[in-house]
Amino acid sequence: MKKIFKLQDEKKHADRVLEAIKHEIRKYAKRESKKKLPESASMYWDFDCRIGQDFPSSQVIKFEELTKVLDNAKESGWTECYVEILARAANKPLKTPKPVPEELESKES
Repeated sequence: MKKIFKLQDEKKHADRVLEAIKHEIRKYAKRESKKKLPESASMYWDFDCRIGQDFPSSQVIKFEELTKVLDNAKESGWTECYVEILARAANKPLKTPKPVPEELESKES
């Protein structure tokens, strides 16, 4: 999703406009997460995000930080913002086995 959102609307309260933008972003993420993964056992959906006043000034951020940055944009007085969210299948990190404490090893023997 690559979109320019208007943060100010003369017919709506600024907070309601911001909530509508956040809702649309969450809806997109939920819809993309439901898509089938190539290898569902070892992969998950990750999102590459950019946000800024326009495309050239946009910065790469984590998906979890997106709503905080939108709140800051509203407080900074931006009239519009560019949001880019691209879903990609990523490999899950390998789980490392927890080391067994020495006390438990000696009791088992």
